[in-house]
Amino acid sequence: MQNNPAAENGRSREQTIIRTSIIGIAANVLLAAFKAVVGLLSNSIAIVLDAVNNISDAGSSLITIVGTKLAGKEPDKKHPFGYGRIEYLSAMLIAVIVLYAGITAFVESVKQIIHPETPDYSAVSLVIVGVAVVVKILLGRYVKRMGIKANSDSLVNSGEDAMLDSVISAATLVAAVIWLIFKVSLEAWLGAIIALVIIKAGVEMLRDTVSQILGERNDAELAKAIRQTVTSFPQVSGAYDLVLNNYGPDTWNGSIHIEVPDTCSADQLDQLIREITQKVLKEHRVLLTAIGVYAENTRDREVIRVRERVKEIVLSHEHVLQMHGFYLLKEEKAMRFDVVISFDAKDRRAVYTEVVADVQQAFPDYRLQVAMDTDFAEE
Repeated sequence: MQNNPAAENGRSREQTIIRTSIIGIAANVLLAAFKAVVGLLSNSIAIVLDAVNNISDAGSSLITIVGTKLAGKEPDKKHPFGYGRIEYLSAMLIAVIVLYAGITAFVESVKQIIHPETPDYSAVSLVIVGVAVVVKILLGRYVKRMGIKANSDSLVNSGEDAMLDSVISAATLVAAVIWLIFKVSLEAWLGAIIALVIIKAGVEMLRDTVSQILGERNDAELAKAIRQTVTSFPQVSGAYDLVLNNYGPDTWNGSIHIEVPDTCSADQLDQLIREITQKVLKEHRVLLTAIGVYAENTRDREVIRVRERVKEIVLSHEHVLQMHGFYLLKEEKAMRFDVVISFDAKDRRAVYTEVVADVQQAFPDYRLQVAMDTDFAEE
């Protein structure tokens, strides 16, 4: 029985995310306990809020674990493409927690500004806060690095949140030093400023996650690599119309059109399509559920000259990125091709209309069948 590389990679990724999250939970619970004691003893609202924030971070890590486990469920009849997108929902939930923590911290800081209390810092409390800063920086860098490695938005968000927490702790430490030296309490004001930074980060995390759920353009690097793999087959002269559908991190399927000589027989095409599907799945972990075919005229010099002339006309228009799928039927006086028009065009339909009109003017005796296409990986 052969091993499934995709399945093994998925298990390894899941183990990485869970192991990293457990480390995050342990570190945050310990930090929260120390900070809560220090904050209560020193009468510091900033340190107490920092402790509460550590608890929310531990909760975020727990959400990451649950989300990863649920996302790893096998596809079933109700969800044939799997449960991978649950990870996006867990990332969204973490973003909401960060946003809520920022709003709560801002409210409490404003209360402290209006009704200030005199803090009472000790050397021990300052040492603990200083250690917390270092731990949070190291934890944040580690979690974010592992999140990027495992392609986990939940871990990346948790890592960024930890880095923000280190800033909070550092600001608390600075406020304490200022109080001890100058007897001026700034921790509430610093808390309010930092809370606004956290709110901004939470909004950005939420925006990015919602964008992924809505569906973003194809990953440009992945799309380029897949096209290169497909065109590496000698029978394929072009690869177009690549559409990738994302069903969670590292879970993709899609479709593509290939251009092959009009001399290819049905059995040759069948074998070619099977080989392309297997190679793309093996090298890129993308399942091509459909491969369409464009036939390329290769036996008629006149048709080849017409194709080059049409291509010249089409590409002379601004915002036209590509022409493909050209085929000409001399006896029927008909030609067909696709035109890829950039999203940068103010009116893509107007560009398409101009292209068709110019080609029709150059070849008035031909019936045109022109499709307006989109490059889903356009940068």
